Amino acid sequence: MKRRHSAWLAAGFALALTISACGSDDGDDSGDDSSSKSAQGKVGVILPDTESSVRWESADRPALAAAFEEAGVEHSIQNAEGDVDKMTQIADSMIADGVTVLAIVNLDSASGAAIEEKAKSQGVATIDYDRLTLGGSAEYYVSFDNNVVGELQGQGLADCLGEKDANIVYLNGSPTDNNATLFSAGAHSVLDPIKTYKTVGEQAVPEWDSEEAAVIFQQLYTQADGKVDGVLAANDGLAGAVISILEANGRAGKVPVTGQDATVEGLQNLLAGTQCMTVYKSATEEANALAEVAIALANGEKADTTGVTEDPESDRDVPSILLTPKSITKENIADVIADGGQKLEDVCTPEFADACKKAGVS
Repeated sequence: MKRRHSAWLAAGFALALTISACGSDDGDDSGDDSSSKSAQGKVGVILPDTESSVRWESADRPALAAAFEEAGVEHSIQNAEGDVDKMTQIADSMIADGVTVLAIVNLDSASGAAIEEKAKSQGVATIDYDRLTLGGSAEYYVSFDNNVVGELQGQGLADCLGEKDANIVYLNGSPTDNNATLFSAGAHSVLDPIKTYKTVGEQAVPEWDSEEAAVIFQQLYTQADGKVDGVLAANDGLAGAVISILEANGRAGKVPVTGQDATVEGLQNLLAGTQCMTVYKSATEEANALAEVAIALANGEKADTTGVTEDPESDRDVPSILLTPKSITKENIADVIADGGQKLEDVCTPEFADACKKAGVS
């Protein structure tokens, strides 16, 4: 994939010191002279929050730390806790502290683009991690194919509903998250052509907030007079909110609900029969892909890509590494555990021991 280099990037990395280090799990930097591996530069990663999904702290942080430590790259991983100002402050601090590569999961495209522009002006290369920053200037974009995520959700719901007449409610992710737009588009591309399905409600959930999702779904459910046969929920957190409302109405397990992230809650809902499917995106695979791109940039090299992603706001194609997600139902929960996505003991607690055994999860 052809890529343009700028003078500041070459100059910045030429001055980078060769180091060998390990980053601590809480984002602090630490050195380890015993490491046999080394790489140039320093990488900063800013995760978005702890509310939109549990994955950021439970999966991405440890996977990223392990990948950078394995490569001997000095790094700092911090979380913006859903606060745009805090993310900006963290970015400023990382830039002042000498990062040569900055990867962000933006909270919204406007603030993300501003962070990337400032980093660029300071000679720091940037990477969009998981979410594309519309109007941004990132050198690369590392994520899963988010249209495919939505397609898997749509197909999963269709598989659970069958060909019968069905009323569907869509509970989409945050309107400031470009991924949520792609999830919804992918799901609609599968479900809309099925003429026996009817959309009876659709709404985005600000900041992926599960509590607000419960309120929104209750309203949509009421507006549809309870005549809801399936729910396209964009992730497991939203799915859990939907299930809580269905339980209150005596319909949990009778109305198929989709999800995403293969969280412990989501997998247990599959075992309980209250959730139809989820989508697994290996945090280790995504973290390793980010680490490879960051290390290439830190060494002034080009990264291998799988294609480009269009950014309509900046009218450019962003070199991308797009990974392949996997549909998970009760029948293949074991695949998530075998891959290290979740721990057996966390999913198969005493309450779910029998269900795990029946599902072949051991």
